[in-house]
Amino acid sequence: MPGRPRDERARGTILRRAADIASQDGLEGLSIGRLAADLGVSKSGLFGYFGSKEELQLATIRLAQDVYVAEVIQPALTVPPGVGRVRRLCETWLSYSERRVFPGGCFFFAVTAEFDARPGRVRDAVAAAGLEWNRFVARAVDDARQLGELDGDTDPGQLAFELIAFMETANAVSLLHDDPSAYERARTAIGRRLDAASAPR
Repeated sequence: MPGRPRDERARGTILRRAADIASQDGLEGLSIGRLAADLGVSKSGLFGYFGSKEELQLATIRLAQDVYVAEVIQPALTVPPGVGRVRRLCETWLSYSERRVFPGGCFFFAVTAEFDARPGRVRDAVAAAGLEWNRFVARAVDDARQLGELDGDTDPGQLAFELIAFMETANAVSLLHDDPSAYERARTAIGRRLDAASAPR
């Protein structure tokens, strides 16, 4: 079908704009009408891509996941397993937020707060993405523990929870108070926490 590549490019453009909006105004801030006005296209044309607001929201989450993997996960995977990968993972996340890859900071931080207490498919998709990220960080920590680079009694889930808390706090403080120093504070806190958990040499 000759029109398919063009359609996919157009759909990608629509979803990227949708993700930018959602990072600031939430997924409930999305609408076919708003996107059509922003992009200068017809509402009927956009409706043909998604069919409903919920489908638009779900597709936006999938697009945001792809961006997240490219910006945060893949660069960290270039570092061998161990504490170095954990540090790199934290740094790629902080950089992703600090550079405003999405204008509202971390897309998933924004939409988690919006949907954490709402049942439904959108909440389930947001929750699944968050759980996958938590498990990924915990696995990276556990790899470092098993390699002997972290203390043998390190609880991977607990340490991952703490590292993610430092990162998310930097994101929130930088946005709410327009305070870029929050990222350096997070880097300091993460460094100290990993140093404290490192196995003696």
